[in-house]
Amino acid sequence: MKARLLFLSLLGVVSTTLLAADANYHVTQRLPLGAATKWDYAAIDAERQRLFVTRGDHVDVVDIPSGKMSGTIPNTQGVHGVAFAADLKLGFTSNGKANSVTVFDLDSLKTTAEIALTGKNPDAILYEPSVHKLYIFNGGSANVDVVDVTTLKVVATIKATGRPEFAVADAEGKIYFNIEDNAGINVIDSRSDKLVSTWKLEGCAGPTGLAIDRRNSRLFSACNNGIMAVTDAKSGQRVAQFAIGEHPDAAIYDADNRIVLTSCGGGAGTLAIARQDDADHYSALPSIVTEKRAKTMAMDMKSKTVYLPTVVDDKFVLVVAERQK
Repeated sequence: MKARLLFLSLLGVVSTTLLAADANYHVTQRLPLGAATKWDYAAIDAERQRLFVTRGDHVDVVDIPSGKMSGTIPNTQGVHGVAFAADLKLGFTSNGKANSVTVFDLDSLKTTAEIALTGKNPDAILYEPSVHKLYIFNGGSANVDVVDVTTLKVVATIKATGRPEFAVADAEGKIYFNIEDNAGINVIDSRSDKLVSTWKLEGCAGPTGLAIDRRNSRLFSACNNGIMAVTDAKSGQRVAQFAIGEHPDAAIYDADNRIVLTSCGGGAGTLAIARQDDADHYSALPSIVTEKRAKTMAMDMKSKTVYLPTVVDDKFVLVVAERQK
């Protein structure tokens, strides 16, 4: 009996050690980017190794991993998000105050066009390469504008069931997005540009960040009441949930390491991490402290480095969290 208890005790120590190893992220840098401004999403152009950080009326472009500024996308009033059409070498910003999309060249960073939208306060933005369409999620009018990027024209406007938040796409051209004020997920078929499913997120307050595990068809919705809701993307059924931090606003699924990361700006600011044991089971791992209000992020999928913008002592900074090998 004593031997069995000792074995179980040692197993617990080993399990705890493995959990800590899985969460082996550390803040390694705080890169200064000038005076404090408003900000929202961050996004990475993996091909050119550039990080795009929205800054209220412009977008800063930062070379990674050096952290050196490489350019600016100007005149993006109230900018929220950035999307890339790698096949066309184009980038796009959603300009919340201007109700428009700025189009720019990914190589030169020069602005090439501005698209007027039908919706108000465009927020999240997503490019679907299989149909060459850009989807803009309008928080002020609870709808989604669809732009044909070959003509740069709005070709459809889709009514949502509430205020859209972050969006992701699967390998079959289905687009999923959180509904923040109505706690749900809406699904668009990108080939027909029709809303094909609406699912409730019971017990999830104000879902914001959204990530997808394409292999297992799982959606991860970051909820403002401290949970991550896991949804089967085929059926719309809740399959799991786990604890995260306060005031989350971005989520990332790392398929290589089978972990889910959530940037949370509440309290001291945390990067919440959970291990995917299988498609329907998750283990919350120790979070790391980042900075207060560091609620959005982008991950370099090659190095697995995470970049979190925020303001510290009236200075705009990028908090860099690296995975230790």
